Amino acid sequence: MSYSVGQVARFAGVTVRTLHHYDEIGLLVPGERSPAGHRRYGEADLDRLQRVLFYRELGFPLDEVAALLDDPDADQRAHLRRRHDLLTARIEKLRRMAAAVEHAMEARRMGINLTPEERFEVFGDKDPERYAGEAEQRWGGTEAYAESQRRAARYTKADWQRMKAEADEWGERYAALVNGAEPPAGAPAMDMAEEHRRHISSWFYDCPYEMHRALAGMYVSDERFKAFYDSMAPGLAEHLKAAIEANAARRTT
Repeated sequence: MSYSVGQVARFAGVTVRTLHHYDEIGLLVPGERSPAGHRRYGEADLDRLQRVLFYRELGFPLDEVAALLDDPDADQRAHLRRRHDLLTARIEKLRRMAAAVEHAMEARRMGINLTPEERFEVFGDKDPERYAGEAEQRWGGTEAYAESQRRAARYTKADWQRMKAEADEWGERYAALVNGAEPPAGAPAMDMAEEHRRHISSWFYDCPYEMHRALAGMYVSDERFKAFYDSMAPGLAEHLKAAIEANAARRTT
């Protein structure tokens, strides 16, 4: 029993052109020819093709496949061990690539789920993603950052509008408190500092008092945060820092 090149190509899942190439380079020369000169493959040829495809699947180049099949002195176990090492390294590289792609997809999925037009509608020129890269660099490895991203991924436009409305309303009340010369360690200021902490915990991540203290320090040390809070009322950033510290002290002592 012998088979045509087209039949063998279908059996093996390769192209006729591949079989022609294997014949031309002497890797798989069919054992028979038809009276018209067409290639015919016998059982021994199919066995050899199976071994060729096995080594090719492992990534062996064609010249090495030929050596393994035709050289009686070739150490097949040594070749396989070397190929195993190469495949293991390739698998690890692909695993890292897959992890990087998954990370990129997760980062995209966890982004603020608004179009550019909706972001402008909700936040105006204060784009919340403006410093996203810096935030990830600073806090990307923390659970608070991961939790914030998880929550943000679920928020709708209406959620962001409600969150911003709460923040704006709090800002107006705190500005009035500062303009009214209310001391940071007074009960009204400390109560509003507590509102601020709970707002963060409610919308972004759990914010215990020590973390709130750390944020307060950043509100005055980072010029961008300081400018944001001071735009509500002159000196508000420093006032809020002191109120947060006073509130943390009364809650933890």
